[in-house]
Amino acid sequence: MLPTINLNHQEIGLKTFYYATFSYSREIYSIFQSLPFSKWDTRERAWVFEEQAITIEELTILFTEKAIISTIYFPLNSVQTKKEQLRPSDLLHPLSENSTLAIEEFRRYLTSKRYSPNTVKVYADSLVTFLRYVSPKEVHQIDNDDLIDFNNNYILKNNYSSSFQNQVVNAIKLFYRALHQHKLDVELIHRPRREHVLPNVLSKEKVKKILEAPFNLKHRAMLALIYACGLRRSELLNLTLKDIHSERNLLLIKNSKGKKDRIVPIGTKLIDQLREYYKLYKPKKWLFEGHIVGECYSAKSLQNVLKQSVLKSNISKPVTLHWLRHSYATHLLENGTDLRYIQELLGHGSSRTTEIYTHVSTQNIKNIISPFETL
Repeated sequence: MLPTINLNHQEIGLKTFYYATFSYSREIYSIFQSLPFSKWDTRERAWVFEEQAITIEELTILFTEKAIISTIYFPLNSVQTKKEQLRPSDLLHPLSENSTLAIEEFRRYLTSKRYSPNTVKVYADSLVTFLRYVSPKEVHQIDNDDLIDFNNNYILKNNYSSSFQNQVVNAIKLFYRALHQHKLDVELIHRPRREHVLPNVLSKEKVKKILEAPFNLKHRAMLALIYACGLRRSELLNLTLKDIHSERNLLLIKNSKGKKDRIVPIGTKLIDQLREYYKLYKPKKWLFEGHIVGECYSAKSLQNVLKQSVLKSNISKPVTLHWLRHSYATHLLENGTDLRYIQELLGHGSSRTTEIYTHVSTQNIKNIISPFETL
């Protein structure tokens, strides 16, 4: 069995860092020691490096036949003292060979069902966390008491988010329903109460600052397109030259979330900007290509473009690419666009998802006068 390298991530300001922990191995230690961007954190007892320094795929290749890379979600406990600190990693044990084979079977099943690569990764990682917690119990020995124990003494005790809890529940349910039907009653797995978190929205003035911040024409065009059409990050990166129908002022978004296609309007101002970009960069296949011709722009590079733009704009908020999409929807609503059209433009399957923007739109709230003002 290969040793496992657990990767935990943490946001510090506008940067994301990975913390790598593993059972001691001189070979693995030496590799991390040789990496110029990797530093040892004595407090967390982990090797630390910035997210943009290396991708998970590159790290996996680096440790081929030496270790398994596992992106398990557990927060750092730096606020506790050393004596009080119970590291979540201490609650996880090595996987047995049978459990490892079961996880690989689960990955193949998800892939065959055409789940997105990101969903496959998230579900598989969630299952890894659970099986490592209950280890050395085998898959067929696990019962509902193990699920209750995992929920109370791992998820709740370590203050993990309800979204992570939901994610694990989804993974375990699908795993046992599809591949391992035995005494475990998946219907008894409790879900957390749904959180009602409002989307983060920027003012038009701040959006304009961010879009105008990049000096690079390609960077400006990418950020502008995300906001102007309310795109998800993956939707932007997967756009091809054929997806822009300039004669009809439309943008075709293929195979987006939920495997749905949709069309959104694209204005002449943005089309002119994209034409200017095309003349300078001449992409071959993807609308936005990376350094290698024929390969699409990387997600990490796009995130870094936004981070730099936010810094240049002197905005202190931890803006993400999805904030631009939220701002697009909210600004449409404030301009009087019908909620049903906004639902179609965003590609939401349910109108309830789109209705959340009514709670952050300030158009009508601004007209309400507090009774205090009339005293």
